[in-house]
Amino acid sequence: MILSRLVEIENDLNQADKSPNTSETSKQESVYTKMYFKISEPSDFRCAKVLKLKNLAQNFLEVEKMVNLLWMHGGACNGNTQSFLNAEEPTVIDLVTDFGINILYHHSLSMEFGEQVRRLYEQILNDEIPLDILVVEGTIIQGPDGTGHYDMLMDRPKKNWIWDFAHKAQYVVAIGDCACWGGIPATKPNPSESIGLQYMKEERGGFLGTQFRSKGGLPVINIPGCPAHPDWVTQILVAIATGRLEDVVLDDLQRPQTFFKTFTQTGCTRVQYFEWKEPVEEFGQGTRKGCLFYEQGCRGPMTHSPCNRILWNRQSSKTRAGMPCIGCTEPQFPFFDLAPGTVFKTQKVLGSIPKEVPQGTDPLSYSVNAALARAVAPKWAKEDMFVP
Repeated sequence: MILSRLVEIENDLNQADKSPNTSETSKQESVYTKMYFKISEPSDFRCAKVLKLKNLAQNFLEVEKMVNLLWMHGGACNGNTQSFLNAEEPTVIDLVTDFGINILYHHSLSMEFGEQVRRLYEQILNDEIPLDILVVEGTIIQGPDGTGHYDMLMDRPKKNWIWDFAHKAQYVVAIGDCACWGGIPATKPNPSESIGLQYMKEERGGFLGTQFRSKGGLPVINIPGCPAHPDWVTQILVAIATGRLEDVVLDDLQRPQTFFKTFTQTGCTRVQYFEWKEPVEEFGQGTRKGCLFYEQGCRGPMTHSPCNRILWNRQSSKTRAGMPCIGCTEPQFPFFDLAPGTVFKTQKVLGSIPKEVPQGTDPLSYSVNAALARAVAPKWAKEDMFVP
């Protein structure tokens, strides 16, 4: 567990401090190496300063109770873990050191394996170790024929482990589209029989069932995305760990409204072109002029996410980089089951009217509005916004 690793590092630091023959440089190099191999991955950990780490290890010894978190990985590409490890506000280190989250096990962070992990799992199921937060990344694989034998863990279908842990946890959090609604693995014909924790696409129920509530009284908290933004994840975990979950209001798809109330279009740098209904006619123009919605299949006006409010890498977003939003925070993703001719292409009726339009309007009314807007659009709306 992460806590035990840092306590070991604290002891190593104390021994190094007592050695009269150890230079300050070699002390730091030794601790740096131990930190890398004992905590393992990502760059945030490897770049942490030795003095900071020493202080953090000491803080652990003064913490009376930490919130236990277990991370389970189902059918997925591990993209949400890679995103999570790049969190900045707060970082993964901050979760442990500043917000009292004890990561019992995470497949990309923990050193335990094999029988060590089995023993940990058994301690949780036997109520020897309380489970405060269960995080699930990836689909629940039920194939073949509902047995779950396509995805085994320690001689049991992994779905059985997840079922048991979900009924032990105070709170259950689904990270990423696959865990929330099934995502790409659940796209037809779905040979793995993948399903989301409490949804199958937009249909409520999923693996745990419609009536499931964790011991804390909540349904599964869905944080979708392909992947989910790392700060969406860490901020919700902080809310749970600090007892502020009552401040997190869920929408009708069990997503935190603080992130999923607005649309991807909110804050998009192409929004002025959307207003005047000026399209991008081909890829490559999206960073310079026009809106990607009309021809390139951008789902920004219909997708609930803060991607243009909470930027990726504090720098950009898909639409700011000229890439259409693919709607990956919505349960229907991937849309149209990835049928040929539907990816990066706006689907239309009669060749000109978009099949799907922003929430609160209808295709015909929207098309009339679009025609009027284009007719009165100012000259600058048709010009390249950048000058070489």
